[in-house]
Amino acid sequence: MIRESLPELSSQLLANPELVDTVAEKAARATTLLRNIARDYAPVVFANSLGAEDMVLTDLIWRQNINIGIFSLDTGRLPVETYQLIDEAEKHYGRRLEIYFPRHEAVEAYARAHGSHGFYDSVEARKACCHVRKVEPLQRALAGKGAWVTGLRAAQSATRDKLKVISQDAANNLVKASPLADWSEAEVWVYLRSNKVPYNRLHDRNYPSIGCAPCTRAIQPGEDVRAGRWWWETPETKECGLHLVDGRLQRIAKQGVET
Repeated sequence: MIRESLPELSSQLLANPELVDTVAEKAARATTLLRNIARDYAPVVFANSLGAEDMVLTDLIWRQNINIGIFSLDTGRLPVETYQLIDEAEKHYGRRLEIYFPRHEAVEAYARAHGSHGFYDSVEARKACCHVRKVEPLQRALAGKGAWVTGLRAAQSATRDKLKVISQDAANNLVKASPLADWSEAEVWVYLRSNKVPYNRLHDRNYPSIGCAPCTRAIQPGEDVRAGRWWWETPETKECGLHLVDGRLQRIAKQGVET
């Protein structure tokens, strides 16, 4: 997906009554889905990466008091603006995020083997870093859960173009729900602006997708929305390993259950 500068266009988007109505309808459907997931697969958790999409889901879950726990992964390499958002969101909602950290011995072993910036050297080294800092903590966060919620959208990248709203996550042995799978980026920003939801200020500086600081850069006008993530790699490798099914990158469709 080629991205326009949507944070700056938000006021114009809000002037489109059809778009506003569409977002309200999609938000209502997402809320219903979240309630059903919480009822049918308890305990359920939401993995909040603190991007724009995930702040939509945070708002829906916390404002509607849906029984879904919310956690984030602190990799130890996050941008300052992401930590600022955590503080702002907790104050805004009067709630605390549950934070999971990588195991220090695993980080130390990685640094001894690859160096502090070895992830630039090869896809394998980068994925090993992602495993230590993100995948293993995620596995701990998901242990014993019946389902997990993500903010994935089908339009985000080539690796997500067949994303399903509900799928079976065989790698973690639980159900995976992506309530925003069919949302556009414009719809995400209309929701954020109309509901005054806190968001990462890096989005205002043309960071549509935000991960660890060394692995994320701003994009240029007309670039793909994921161009700023692991920008030294090809688009086909730009996943961290959090979203796998049977060891493969997850592909996305709008309904049904992937097996």
